[in-house]
Amino acid sequence: MRSVLMSLILCAIALGGQRPNIVLLYADDHAQAAIGCYGSVLTRTPHIDSLAARGMRFTQSFVTNSICAPARAVVMTGLHSHRNGQLGNRPGLRADVPLLSELLRAGGYRTAVIGKWHLPGDPRGFDDWTVVEGPYYAPFLRTAKGKHRGQGHCTDIIAHAASDWLEEHGRQSPFFLWVCFHATHRTWDPAIRYLDLYRDRDLPEPRTLFDDHAGRNPGAALAQMRIARDLFPAYDLKLPVTGKGILDGAREGKLARLTAEEREAWDAAYGEIPPADLDVAARTRWNYQRFIKDYLRCVRGLDDAVGAIQRQLDELDLTESTLVIYTSDQGFFLGEHGWYDKRWMYEPALRTPLIAAGPGVRVGTSDLLVQNLDLAPTLLDYAGLEGGASMQGRSLTPLLRGVEPDSWRDAIYYRYYEYDEGRTFHRVTPHYGIRTARHKLIYFERSQTFELYDLERDPDEMHNLASNPEQAELRRSLERRLQELRASYGDS
Repeated sequence: MRSVLMSLILCAIALGGQRPNIVLLYADDHAQAAIGCYGSVLTRTPHIDSLAARGMRFTQSFVTNSICAPARAVVMTGLHSHRNGQLGNRPGLRADVPLLSELLRAGGYRTAVIGKWHLPGDPRGFDDWTVVEGPYYAPFLRTAKGKHRGQGHCTDIIAHAASDWLEEHGRQSPFFLWVCFHATHRTWDPAIRYLDLYRDRDLPEPRTLFDDHAGRNPGAALAQMRIARDLFPAYDLKLPVTGKGILDGAREGKLARLTAEEREAWDAAYGEIPPADLDVAARTRWNYQRFIKDYLRCVRGLDDAVGAIQRQLDELDLTESTLVIYTSDQGFFLGEHGWYDKRWMYEPALRTPLIAAGPGVRVGTSDLLVQNLDLAPTLLDYAGLEGGASMQGRSLTPLLRGVEPDSWRDAIYYRYYEYDEGRTFHRVTPHYGIRTARHKLIYFERSQTFELYDLERDPDEMHNLASNPEQAELRRSLERRLQELRASYGDS
């Protein structure tokens, strides 16, 4: 690693001149379906949409492993989970793998991370770091100097801290600032100012809210992430506490951080409780409305934060010299197939937003297959630095500049590892698979079963074609391509 860092330092000295700043705005569990410029029927996100309007929006953007810590490790290393060691949320990131932050810093960039870290140990490769931990309300802020409790909503706290860092260090170009929001992660606690948002209406239900999972792998019916039954009453749905569960106490501890006025508004917002005699369908609908409204209220605060950081860049005259990227660690189920959460290779969790704007970025959209695996080599390339050659992703810089390479990937590879019998891990069965521009093949290891979907004819993935004799040749072709991808990435 030392030789790589030394070569980057020499490269930076040789380059000289002005290099672009980089701001990576990184949401948590933000589904494409909850972003206006991605065609959302649920909400509008004017500040994120404004970023897309002056830059590039990727329509076919995916993750390699749809869960928090592994997604962050992929972004920081440009390597699949089996290569960087971070397979699930438990510590696993290899200490001998260079991080993007270390490579940029060695190349002459001032580096900072503010917000959620969710990787082992303290942040590596950052000149400045502020890790925000705990609940949405009055979370703890941890730095190299110590730990203290913040005041207010975590999304606002992160945005303010990022703006303050830009004010202090933004003119010391070039810089790399990674802003990691906690929103829109469970338990979807909105800023107090948005508690009344959507109160006057019901929001549209997804077509597949009542999917019975027929034709899918056996694990689909067993996964503990159903809107109908698996949301925690006090913690997720904000129903009155019973005093009998550990989450009841945790909920009350979280709310104890509110002021008396804020607590009064919170209690008023969640005063409605469902009738005790609701049938399964009615209970599902009630739970969905409570969940989706809180999720979108968190999205509104997240969009505010994007706008605040962009305004700070404007005021400091940094917009024209700064590459700004908006993305999320993965997508999220917003009731599709009756689920919340992520993990599965189905589209709502596999897809992630990816928007970029800044110097040299063409205005428009790209329909090429890209992954979070590509972010590290892209940022190094954009900064004029070496170091991405050993990574498994590909630089998106030509795409950002409006140049389509002669050859681009025809498929992406995905693998999910984490499984635990306990409820907190959702019991999503391990699986891996391939997605092309039109088709998807998934292999489920525990049941040794396949699922095959034609995404052009069946975008909701409701009709498993794996056993259809008319699709036998397609399945064999995808199986061969899947094995080729596994071999190319060294995943045995």
